[in-house]
Amino acid sequence: MFKIRKSKDEEPTAPGQGKIKKRSRVPGVMITQFVEELPEGMSTPDFTRKPIALTIQEGKLAIFRAIVTGKPTPTVTWVRNNGEIDERFKIFFESSSGEHQLQIPDVSVDQADTYKCFAENEYGKAIVTAALNIIEVGYKKSRAMQQSRTGTQVDMDAKEDAKPQIDDAFWDLLMSADKKDYESICGEYGITDFRGMLKKLNEKKIEREQEQEKVVERLCNLKPIELKASGAAEFELEMALKDPTSKIFLYKDGIMIPFDADTEVKHGLKQVGKKFVFSINGVNPEDAGLYQVEVDGVKIFSTDLKLPSVDFLVKIQDVTAEEREDAVFECVVSQPLKKITWMGKNIALEQGDKFDITVSEDMLIHTLVVKDCMLLDKGIYAAVAGLKSCSAWLIVEADNDPNARGKKKTFSLNLPAPKDCSFETPPSFSVPLKTHNSPESYECYMSCAVTGNPRPHVTWYRNNISLNTNTNYYITNTCGVCSMVILKVGPKDSGDYTVIAENPLGRVECSTKLVVKGKNSFTVFFGTSYGLTL
Repeated sequence: MFKIRKSKDEEPTAPGQGKIKKRSRVPGVMITQFVEELPEGMSTPDFTRKPIALTIQEGKLAIFRAIVTGKPTPTVTWVRNNGEIDERFKIFFESSSGEHQLQIPDVSVDQADTYKCFAENEYGKAIVTAALNIIEVGYKKSRAMQQSRTGTQVDMDAKEDAKPQIDDAFWDLLMSADKKDYESICGEYGITDFRGMLKKLNEKKIEREQEQEKVVERLCNLKPIELKASGAAEFELEMALKDPTSKIFLYKDGIMIPFDADTEVKHGLKQVGKKFVFSINGVNPEDAGLYQVEVDGVKIFSTDLKLPSVDFLVKIQDVTAEEREDAVFECVVSQPLKKITWMGKNIALEQGDKFDITVSEDMLIHTLVVKDCMLLDKGIYAAVAGLKSCSAWLIVEADNDPNARGKKKTFSLNLPAPKDCSFETPPSFSVPLKTHNSPESYECYMSCAVTGNPRPHVTWYRNNISLNTNTNYYITNTCGVCSMVILKVGPKDSGDYTVIAENPLGRVECSTKLVVKGKNSFTVFFGTSYGLTL
């Protein structure tokens, strides 16, 4: 079953129904259960295949695909964040495969948006989002479309001149970055014209390569800066100098800094053949910035060291598992992070057959699963975020049950629930709302941390209107970490945002003011207020 719904509709909740957040096996899917206990044989909706983000050339066919489960069979709904699903869209259901499709024939630029897929039955709902990015084809077509939409002539040259100047550091980073990192760098600098960016980037790359040919014969294997478990940061490159006596310079934020072949000093350089490894030892917050390597005055490589101001609100805990069980470490960070570093016995861990590394939709809860534990897996595991870290033991016990030997088991560890204290406390904010920077049309995250016993009830407001049932805002509350995601910030999101936490002993609130200014600027005025009522 499927239907079309306007993006502004709110999700109805029957009287007496409570809402319970559940975790899906598919990353990025949010499940809400409407009842406390499910009847036997019934289940909440979930996605076994979720729609993925698409980047499609203008005029082509775009298709979002989804497969859902749940009993009774869920109703599937497609919604776009800014606009409606009109006659230009086609919705299909293939009964043979169970696949739901949202098709967009002859896709146009104005259909670029964030799309949501809802699966709902009487016991709950599941939500997943996917972005549609459109690549414009040709200058003339783009101009004609703009004229047809506005009914006016568009002076493209004047529009080009009116664009704000882009920082040179943006181009320096792009010329040294991997293509998969282009989107995040553009988002950081507020660049939304991807086609124009790529054209300009190719021109600048040609100019840069012509300059580099004067001093280097070969340049490859550029690896951006990254933090190591030792507390140092390193970046490396391979290059063959035309003149072995050429001088190499290192700059941080445009200021030349000394370095030495001794890797124990603050800034070191280790050279092995044509491989150059630059190191920054004893990294601290002041070391964050743009690092650049030059040879005889020619820029060779640029990389940005970022040290997020983050802390662990819930640290990983010791885990005891029997052989062949899966062990789970989970932590909660104070601000959204796409990725943290997981360490096992001082070695960085990667997603693979042995380890599952996942992050929640709000990017606050990070999980490491050590699969199929063996005795040799025991040891200390650590979660590292910026300059902060936490660690815990994995203890693996031998399986003495001869009947279970060789059989796979599953160990489940959920985040610790609030302690059953013998005393009660009113709610308070241990981490208040903080300022955020993001250009219009990008995602915006707000988060804070609340304590109190009994556990406080938390409500989000914008301009004194509750947002807890508004599906345009993704709101979660895990272990006292309260977060809200605005998928695509627009002028309509400007206003006063307030979080109110209350329990029988009192009420406390925290607020911030959000002002959105145009495509290339985004300003958040931050002010925190507390009002405790006993």
